Amino acid sequence: MDKIRLKVLGLSYSQTQTGAYALVLEAEGSDHRIPIIIGSFEAQAIAIQLENLKPPRPLTHDLFVSMAEKLNVHLNEVTIYKLEEGVFYSQLVLATQGQSIKIDARTSDAVALALRFDCPIYTTQEIIEKAGLIINIEDDEPEPEKPQKSTRDTSEKTTSESSGSSLKEKSLDELNKLLKNAIEKEAYEEASRISDEIKRRKSNQNE
Repeated sequence: MDKIRLKVLGLSYSQTQTGAYALVLEAEGSDHRIPIIIGSFEAQAIAIQLENLKPPRPLTHDLFVSMAEKLNVHLNEVTIYKLEEGVFYSQLVLATQGQSIKIDARTSDAVALALRFDCPIYTTQEIIEKAGLIINIEDDEPEPEKPQKSTRDTSEKTTSESSGSSLKEKSLDELNKLLKNAIEKEAYEEASRISDEIKRRKSNQNE
């Protein structure tokens, strides 16, 4: 089976399913992109890793990584090997005690783990031809949006302070404090917005 490597481009709101997100993968060396509809929890797990956020308590995928490390198990690669009736099927290729083990997994979980293990994600040419969309990279495209998570722990103060307009009025020190507070409260939607503003400020300083 010829394998084609994929990279994670980002996440955006699904235009077809309310409350769902589209995970966008791009085939290496081409303009083909594969959108995969995933749930909000899985989108959150992927977004947290993409943003390099550190939750105060381990999420399910973080727990898997910790267990694998303790048991001397490593995730070598993820393969999206089948597309049937709109559903993508994936496998985890694990290495332990000199053996290679393949385990079926949901594609969203597989990608979330691949990001944490920093391992490659592959698919086949057949799936690229079935599900891939050709995107003209010269066209102006909106950046993928971050998945949002509403939490009971998020205070009204955090929400109001980290709104788009007020973030621009904060100093970097204030933004870093807000980011820490949002992560501690597990308010990852707010943490993602604050993180983006910090990155924008630092990027402007380097220009």
